[in-house]
Amino acid sequence: MDDDKYYIVKKKALPEVLLKVVEAKRLLDSERVFTIQEATDAVEISRSSFYKYKDDIFPFHENNRGRTINLMMQVDDVPGLLSNLLNKIAQADANILTIHQSIPIGGIASLTIGVEILPQTVEVAKLIELVEATQGVHYLKILGRE
Repeated sequence: MDDDKYYIVKKKALPEVLLKVVEAKRLLDSERVFTIQEATDAVEISRSSFYKYKDDIFPFHENNRGRTINLMMQVDDVPGLLSNLLNKIAQADANILTIHQSIPIGGIASLTIGVEILPQTVEVAKLIELVEATQGVHYLKILGRE
């Protein structure tokens, strides 16, 4: 059934109401507010919007602690780039489980890294940002999670 499918969407592509639902849930979880009415008033959405979406939207990292994500990248074939990427992942306190790199064609290699997200790992969004910002990384896609 299509209701059971999941999608990863960048924040900038989400309607404002969904972002406000996430913020309202964060306020409730942090006990900065104690009722749904207080949370919805604080983020300026209706209670009906909150109830409509509350079980269907959550930050990506909340569902991934203790899980594996697979990152597929296209990277330059230059000495030290793989080492640099692995160090960034390790510095984010994530555990590298698998590495697969294709034979480079035209100076570009496909690289897939299986990463275990641990309780101490930085937020997944921050980890992705660190990897994407690495010079020589041209493309990054999250293939899936287990």
